[in-house]
This record gives sequence, C-alpha cells and structure tokens, in this order.
Amino acid sequence: MKYFLFVILSIAFSILACSSSDSGVQPESPEKPGFVETYVFLGDPFILLHEGTYYAYGTSEEDGIGVFVSQDLLSWERVPGNRLALSKQNSWGDRWFWAPEVYVVDGTFYMYYSADEHICVATSDHPLGPFKQIQKKPMIEGEKCIDNSLFIDRDGKPYLFFDRFNDGLNIWVAELEDDLMTVRMETMKKCIHVSQEWEEVWPRVNEGPYVMRHNDKYYMTYSANSYESPFYGIGYATADQVTGPWTKHVGNPILQKPGELVGVGHSAMFTDKEGKLRIVFHSHRSTSSIHPRYMNISSVSFEELDGEQVMVIDENYITPKLIVN
Repeated sequence: MKYFLFVILSIAFSILACSSSDSGVQPESPEKPGFVETYVFLGDPFILLHEGTYYAYGTSEEDGIGVFVSQDLLSWERVPGNRLALSKQNSWGDRWFWAPEVYVVDGTFYMYYSADEHICVATSDHPLGPFKQIQKKPMIEGEKCIDNSLFIDRDGKPYLFFDRFNDGLNIWVAELEDDLMTVRMETMKKCIHVSQEWEEVWPRVNEGPYVMRHNDKYYMTYSANSYESPFYGIGYATADQVTGPWTKHVGNPILQKPGELVGVGHSAMFTDKEGKLRIVFHSHRSTSSIHPRYMNISSVSFEELDGEQVMVIDENYITPKLIVN
C-alpha cells in the first residue's frame, strides 16, 4: 500500500541532491533574494498545463490534495497560505489521499484520486480548486481500488483506468457515463497483470496506469514492483483498441534506476508549452530512504524499431525546485 509521510520542506538541498551532469539536469538557481530552494515533494505526481500555467498535484498531504504552480517546469511555488486543492471536508474519504489526476472537460476540472483505498472524483471551476466531491461516495462502492486515470477516446467516449486488488494489484478499464463520474460496471475489463520477469522483484504489482494515443495505437504506461522497492520502474503496453487486448513491450522497463535515482515510477504524461511530450514521475528521497518522495520530469519520444513505434523516456531528467519565501 502507498503509505506516505508528511511533506518535509525544511530539508537542505545539499542532503537531497542526487542528480549530476551524468545522471540528470538540474535547473539553475533563481535570482530572488530572500528565497530558498528545496525539492517538490510529491509522490504519484501529475502535471496539468492550463492557460499557460503548469499545475502539479500528487500524494503529499494528510488532509487532502495539495497543488504547486510553475511557469517553466523548473521552479515551483505553493499556493499562498498552502491552501489545498482538495480538503478532506470536501471528500468522501478522510485519509490516504493518493495519486490525483486533473483534467478539464467543457470548462469543468475533474480530479480523479484515491481516498481510503477507494477511487473518487471531485470537480471545480478552477485548477487550484477548491475541488468538491458532489457524490459523497466512491466511484466503485464495496471494493478497494486505487490510481484512477481518465482517457477520452477520439469518438468522445470516456474510459477510466484503475487498479484492483485481485491477483495482486492489476490494471482494469471501464467505460464512464457522460457525467464522467459514473462507472459502467458491466464494462469492466482486465488490462494487464504481473507477467514479466522484471516485475517480480517485489510482490505482485502493476499500478499507476496512464493511457495516450500515438498514431493508430494506444500506449499505457504503468509501474511495477512495490513503490517501496528501489527496483520500482516504468513499463508500457500497447493495444489497437482502448479496451485491449494489451501487449507489454518486450523491452520493459523503459525507466528504472536512471542515473542515481531509485524507486522511480507512478508516471503521467503531458505536453509542455513548446509542444514537447513530457513525463512526470516520482523517486525515492535517496538510495537509503524512501520518504519524502520527490518529483522528476523527463521527455518522451517514439523511435522506429523493427517496424514498430517504440516509446523511449530520456534518462536526462530534471528535478524541479520548490521556491519558498
């Protein structure tokens, strides 16, 4: 289970510096007197670009979901007053707020997240929130599920990908009603489960799905091994239909222990201001300590290999800074 500790913003940069010119590219220090730097401590991070501003959400708070703001992906700031995007008063659950993803559809912002090991959805009219759960119940009642991710296909049909706790932790998909909140239970279908050798270092885990379409194929990134393992990593599977069948890439993992980072995973993708495809993921604090996990960003490309488009994650990641006044 994805237990986590509080965000620790007072740890000195020198303790946490784990990227070098060989293992990652660090942003330059901002020239702002009176400001100090630390890392952006977020597990299961997700980045939304909206109207020229980046918003980052993730697992970090005990009482809800926090949000960070940036203009350049390198330097991030908290909302004044450290206001939460989602507070537990506006949620069905009251603990274990994990893995939020935020999408804007027809002017409404939808936050899909896990609370008390159940998948939930809340809405707002602004990416900063406050997000409120209109239906004070989980999307799937009576069953623990986590890591929900929205995908809307070319025909406008919405789907929800998520993890179920059966046969270990594995990834499923289901259609949503047009309200983007109601799961069509009769459409639930299994996508992938632990099946490759690299995924068997730690107990049975396939989690953190994110789906995109490239050309005429669907790509699902996912993470395997427990998030506690230094061998936590990212793989992907492909399908010709959004509901599968899904086939895992034979070259998995595509990101595991890049540079000096360990425990990398639970990723999501987004397109930056220059139109470049990016991926955001978390890593352990260090090679000897898991928490607090922090956010890293890299680039994604597709390369031709044996007649197929292969997804590649650039190992020259950046580890953004949090600017604290």
